[in-house]
Amino acid sequence: MMIYHTTVKAAGSDVAAFAKKGFFITFGEPALVSLKDFCYFVEVNPVMGEIKPGSRLVIDGNEYRITEVGSIAAENLGKLGHLTVFFHEDRECLPGSICVEKSRMPELKAGSRISIIE
Repeated sequence: MMIYHTTVKAAGSDVAAFAKKGFFITFGEPALVSLKDFCYFVEVNPVMGEIKPGSRLVIDGNEYRITEVGSIAAENLGKLGHLTVFFHEDRECLPGSICVEKSRMPELKAGSRISIIE
């Protein structure tokens, strides 16, 4: 079941800085000025179900099992297109983020498709 889907429209000039640390940030436009260079800009779409551990994040056809979900992640995602996704397990899952099983972070670009499925 599809819980959420969006498409990357553009990338900030410094997204590689966070990619090297194993995470990325999405935002619908406009993003906070302090974050705009570090974000992937996405279409803002509603969240159509509960995002929970065991759900799967799908990026351009590659699946990643969600291990933790922050307390305001779904709300921020549905209202602002804002989400931080961590691809490592050595830090706390922040309120506006999701953590997925440890893996190499995929390369996102304009046109990349991001989904969350049950």
